[in-house]
Amino acid sequence: MQEFLLENYSLLTHFVEAMSALTGLLLFKNYKNTEVKYFIYFLAYLTIFDFLSGYTRLVYHDNFFYFLIGTLIQKNYWFSTLYWKIGAIMFFAFYYRKILKTESFIAIVKYASYSFLIFSVIYILLHWEAFFNSFFPIISILGAIIVFLCTVFYFIEILFSDKILAFYKSINFYISAAIFIWWLIITPIVFYDNYTAYEVDVYDRDWDYIKLRRIIYIFANIIMYSTFTFALIWCKPEND
Repeated sequence: MQEFLLENYSLLTHFVEAMSALTGLLLFKNYKNTEVKYFIYFLAYLTIFDFLSGYTRLVYHDNFFYFLIGTLIQKNYWFSTLYWKIGAIMFFAFYYRKILKTESFIAIVKYASYSFLIFSVIYILLHWEAFFNSFFPIISILGAIIVFLCTVFYFIEILFSDKILAFYKSINFYISAAIFIWWLIITPIVFYDNYTAYEVDVYDRDWDYIKLRRIIYIFANIIMYSTFTFALIWCKPEND
């Protein structure tokens, strides 16, 4: 089982990711008049950009992107940082500002996300070369804080409203629970991301840790995207 998961790491991730996006697009008419339409756009965006981030598999001699060898964008650290570690966080801040009702919560999310964006841009500019060769744990941690703020505020609103009686019918509840759990699982291991970098000699890498990390990511991704797929099917707009 473990070998199967490790050998099909990318395939499994792309599959569950595309499954949630395709489900959202097929059911788009059910949500086109709700804020959930933005989340469906986001799932499609993730599927496309996650696929594009795999361009590094073709950056080899006698391969399609061989001309990128030796350039700044030979590796996809920069791309992943932009579309996921910053882009995804800004989307969640935008989305929760749409669904939250408490003005103070909305204001906190708004200014926290803008501060995060400004800090990320400045930090990248100050560490320009590292931007193309490694991930930035500080950006990941701050992004996780934004996600936790958004989801906790949503849970507080649910807890103190009539929606608590039928929370299990709300698609936003499943979205919030899924991303909260995903970031809770993944955030601690971002401190060790750079130890798996390509620049580390192959004989010096901790392969046991790399395998464990991949297993954690696979299960976290499967749980999150499967939850999105289930929620899109189960939660009709009138049940929100």
